[in-house]
Amino acid sequence: MEEMALLERAIEEIMAVARRCGLDPFEMRFELVPAEVMYAFGAYGMPTRFSHWSFGKAYFKIKTEHDYNLSRIYEMVINTDPCYAFLLEGNSLLQNKLVVAHVLGHSDFFKHNAYFQHTPRNMLETMAASAERIRGYELAYGRDVVEAFLDAVLALQEHVNPYRFIKERPQVDGGTCAGCRENPYCDLWGEYGECEACSQNNRKAGRPDAEKDLLLFILQHAGDLEDWQRDILGIIRGETLYFWPQMQTKIINEGWATYWHTRIMRAVDLAEDEAVEYARTHAGIVQPYPLRVNPYLLGLKVFENIEVRWGREAIFEVRSTCDDISFLRNYLTEDVVEELDLYVYRRTGQDWRIVDKTWTTVRDVLVGNLVNCGFPYIVVEDGDYGHRGELYLRHRYEGVELDVYHLERTLPYVFRLWGRPVHLETVLEGRTLIFSYDGERVLRRTL
Repeated sequence: MEEMALLERAIEEIMAVARRCGLDPFEMRFELVPAEVMYAFGAYGMPTRFSHWSFGKAYFKIKTEHDYNLSRIYEMVINTDPCYAFLLEGNSLLQNKLVVAHVLGHSDFFKHNAYFQHTPRNMLETMAASAERIRGYELAYGRDVVEAFLDAVLALQEHVNPYRFIKERPQVDGGTCAGCRENPYCDLWGEYGECEACSQNNRKAGRPDAEKDLLLFILQHAGDLEDWQRDILGIIRGETLYFWPQMQTKIINEGWATYWHTRIMRAVDLAEDEAVEYARTHAGIVQPYPLRVNPYLLGLKVFENIEVRWGREAIFEVRSTCDDISFLRNYLTEDVVEELDLYVYRRTGQDWRIVDKTWTTVRDVLVGNLVNCGFPYIVVEDGDYGHRGELYLRHRYEGVELDVYHLERTLPYVFRLWGRPVHLETVLEGRTLIFSYDGERVLRRTL
């Protein structure tokens, strides 16, 4: 009880320091949980979510890494209002102080970053209600049936349109709308839509826009789905859209939280042994990773560089307006790349070799890996391909090929949801190929 009282006083002190520094988090709720509960939260992504075998697999992976001291989850923070932060029961008092300072940075980021403004802040209750409905479907239709359907939906869960709130402009071709070449001022209609001539022409031609939101397209147009299946599609789609801003702001979000836990902990009165423990814990958080970029370290260094160049006010503006792509594209400098010794490496034969250390190349490779959160960009080109009700998808190839192994194992899941043959156009080794699945086998042909 004495340690709990010390932690409560430390939380009050840390929150007071954070507010003096200019942070404005949601109202906070801190809870201490045992390691097993933290494993489950890490595996499911939320305290309340439906059951699926993949979450159990993630749970045992996290538990094994923790048991063998390969990794450790110190905390979990939820993008809700009020904001829930879960602290690990086995943490020392100093570790929990650092975690509290860190999650205050996350909460401030959730509240003020533009990419989180459309996320529902009551997602804990929403996910709990969704999990209850899915349990009802398992009782009504059988657990194996529902789990098999969940397998198919979860295989496609990343193929949503997170930019659904942004009104899409008509395609531009030489400064004019698609289909309009005689009106030089057609592009002025961009804010309101295409010009009337183009609008009429496109309606006559029945020309649909390519649909990025595959789950929504299937939900709305697949003819053989039952109501409970459409409900599950909507549930998974909604949860993916909720998690998407966290995926597209991993570096800037962790950098912001790390920046502030360093500033806040410096302002808190620490005993000598606590100062040593803090230095050791912080060093573990920001140490470079051997095969990939440490988002805590990279985000921290970019924010520190922004502060040096433009002052404290600039970092708050960047926090409010950027995702990882714009953050690195606009603010990753040559000095930061050199300080962190970042480089581009590739496999050459049996060896991994450094192929480029030019800072602009490093920046462009980092940004390129973050496009669409690293997932393939797949669009629906035709929901009635060949006038047979078949689904035609196209991979918007930008230099990175699809993994054929996973491609051929994912198409059957699309078929399972659509109910008719599916086709996927992509580029492999410079050739345009179409992969098709008819319910029995995957075929490929050159276009």
